[in-house]
Amino acid sequence: MLGLLINEKEKEELLYLLKREMDEILFDLQDERIDHIVKRAINEKYNILFDLFKRMGTEKECLAYVRAKSNSKK
Repeated sequence: MLGLLINEKEKEELLYLLKREMDEILFDLQDERIDHIVKRAINEKYNILFDLFKRMGTEKECLAYVRAKSNSKK
């Protein structure tokens, strides 16, 4: 386990970067031109970023980025 000591301004900057990256990923996941295998890798990245975001964001902010579970897992 690692720890990180940051001030409020740095926290807000990290939240901003995470939100921006997650927004881009959500946009890419809707693109039909992207291959399924690539989308799976993108989805894994989203899950990692969202886990980081949950540690710092408010409940309201986190709810905006919660994705519905897909039943298409094989």
